[in-house]
Amino acid sequence: MSDQPHLLIVDDDSRLRDVLGRYLRENGFRVSSAADAAEARAMLALMQFDLIVLDVMMPGETGVSFTRDIRLHMRVPILLLTAMGEAEDRIEGLEAGADDYLVKPFEPLELLLRIRTILRRAGEGGSDGSPGRWIRFGACRFDLETSRLMRDETHVPLTGAETMLLRTFAENPRMTLSRQDLVRRGAVNGEARAVDVQITRLRRKIEDDSRYPRYLQTVRGRGYVLVPGP
Repeated sequence: MSDQPHLLIVDDDSRLRDVLGRYLRENGFRVSSAADAAEARAMLALMQFDLIVLDVMMPGETGVSFTRDIRLHMRVPILLLTAMGEAEDRIEGLEAGADDYLVKPFEPLELLLRIRTILRRAGEGGSDGSPGRWIRFGACRFDLETSRLMRDETHVPLTGAETMLLRTFAENPRMTLSRQDLVRRGAVNGEARAVDVQITRLRRKIEDDSRYPRYLQTVRGRGYVLVPGP
């Protein structure tokens, strides 16, 4: 069916590609697969995908490096699969532009639920509807009805994860939210430490100088707060 989300699985393990492909097809997805970054890049040039499930440890180009390259010109959501459970490794993936990560081994059901969550977030951030309830901070304004970020008259693309984070702050202006608050509200999918990575990425898009944030401020010892203003 043409309305089924189209997933691209990139993993050098052919057995895992087959198992995941069969499971995801049974749960309503179209699935294509690639054995490495080079093959995936060729497929991305020919087809449009709704989400990429990408292994980190592959021969040749790694999943993290490939994620950085994708983010230069594509907004497609990326879910990283990693055998490395260390927080530093997961943070590296998020900093590269991934929307989420899942540590191997994992249950297929958990992968399915994470995919559905990412796609829901991406859909909430992809509308082109007319302006609704705006919140303004500097040259930027964020539409709470369409989840659309504008800088002056230019649309600023957001990943699904960035959209959910900014929306949470925009719905709670001037309210300090701790890392735990943001994870609990679903603004960040992962551990509390991952919040800092997503905050840094979002600041680069809404602040004039992300090193000296004026609107998405840090409240020392408590968390973060969005301060609207001209």
